[in-house]
Amino acid sequence: MSDTSSIMSDIMASHRITVRVPKTLGTLLRDRSRAKGQTPSDIVRDALETYLGRGRAVPSAYELAEGAGLIGCVGRASKDLSTNRRHFKGFGKKK
Repeated sequence: MSDTSSIMSDIMASHRITVRVPKTLGTLLRDRSRAKGQTPSDIVRDALETYLGRGRAVPSAYELAEGAGLIGCVGRASKDLSTNRRHFKGFGKKK
């Protein structure tokens, strides 16, 4: 059995669905698949895995900051920096 046959048998063993999408979404899918050099099925599988919480989910900004050790790294700071309005006095104004 060739490598191509084994790959096809793996694909055929999976569950097949049919989904109708608006023309604009189909065009976006086609363009993205061409740009990434992947099949539209690969793009849809990746999107479903991400949406359903499996696979390569992108971590949140909080998770990234926590992983980098940035959460709670400021010593001797007020505990209410993000909630007390007095800490925002002059914030965003040019000096």
